[in-house]
Amino acid sequence: MPLDIHATFTFEFDEPGDALLQFQVAELPSQRILSQNLELTDEAASTRVSAHDGIGTRIWVSSTGRFETTYRAKVETQRTAVELATLPQLAMRSITGEAAQYLFDSRYCSVGPFQNFVEAEFSGTSGGARIAAIASWLTDNMQYEPGTSGEQTTATDSFVARQGVCRDYAHVLIALARASQIPARYVACYGPDVSPQDFHAVAEVFLADPDHPEHEAWHLVDATGMAKPSELAIIGVGRDAADVSFLTTFGPARFLSSKVEVKRI
Repeated sequence: MPLDIHATFTFEFDEPGDALLQFQVAELPSQRILSQNLELTDEAASTRVSAHDGIGTRIWVSSTGRFETTYRAKVETQRTAVELATLPQLAMRSITGEAAQYLFDSRYCSVGPFQNFVEAEFSGTSGGARIAAIASWLTDNMQYEPGTSGEQTTATDSFVARQGVCRDYAHVLIALARASQIPARYVACYGPDVSPQDFHAVAEVFLADPDHPEHEAWHLVDATGMAKPSELAIIGVGRDAADVSFLTTFGPARFLSSKVEVKRI
């Protein structure tokens, strides 16, 4: 599915400062970048570095005053739909070193508080069936409410409040999956049906590969139900939102505005 992506955002430093940006679509086998164009206020003051797990690119910028970025891309996603509930759970000894890090606590996703809950609520399920049950529980028990959470909101906070935005849905699903001994990571992405249009966040879980059962694979899960995994353009991945923020500033700064438009071509 080809997508047309247009993203802009603006921030401002009162004094010389640095920022780490991540908003460009990643080069992956499951998505092909047909074209892209990036405009920065000061291209000369930027440096590109590899992002978490080597997926995607981050950009260091140094600036004073107002900084604007504009990104346009045409991307063709090349993923096939997967029947998540049919995928078996992996034996712990089959989990790779790369994936094992996604079983542990991270800044926004603590595992311990959810272990008793998942065993009581989802007893009798495992693997993809457990993830499908978790996603259904989120649909039934959480409300999508913009403005009800912030950058300090954790998975535990969202679970208690039963509300949040895509970031919060992804964090709760990740925490519940990890409490079920299923590696799960946070995915920043673009999606055509996200409403209101913005940078989007989903989860990715590590289960068997349906085409090669003897191997493992990462599978996208959108707990908000707004986007089809086959139509998501991935920006990057991380343990939670802290690893893949589109803007992280170092020094006093103000975020001024952002706009995201994603359309099917």
